[in-house]
Amino acid sequence: MTDVAAEQAEQNDTGFARLAMVTIDCADPVALAAFYGELLGWETRHVDERFAILDNPEGGSPLGFGRVTGYRPEPWTEPDGSKHFHLDFYVDDLEEATARALALGATEPQYQHGRTLKVLIDPAGHPFGLAPLE
Repeated sequence: MTDVAAEQAEQNDTGFARLAMVTIDCADPVALAAFYGELLGWETRHVDERFAILDNPEGGSPLGFGRVTGYRPEPWTEPDGSKHFHLDFYVDDLEEATARALALGATEPQYQHGRTLKVLIDPAGHPFGLAPLE
């Protein structure tokens, strides 16, 4: 093992926390969980008007959705590029996946990066990307 590889391995062992869940703020957790559940094919573990959780069938961290009073999405094309987060997903067929996401309630903003990543907006106003798995 090289000195750099040994140093990286040592640094990886120093973590003291594990990702429990990614939680997305929104106005309607029931609707947003339904959207991402259909998009990803994930099962709902819990849902009520305040919070919803989707289980990752591959054993990874679940995805949560929490109601925030007065929630407002960040505009996708803000001049300073500000956004709180975004999710990117690999897809087998970009055109088909885009059509299916749009049918579920996503919207396609006019502004795109111009790369192979297709940016869509979920029903709560969060941007997410679809990228072909090549």
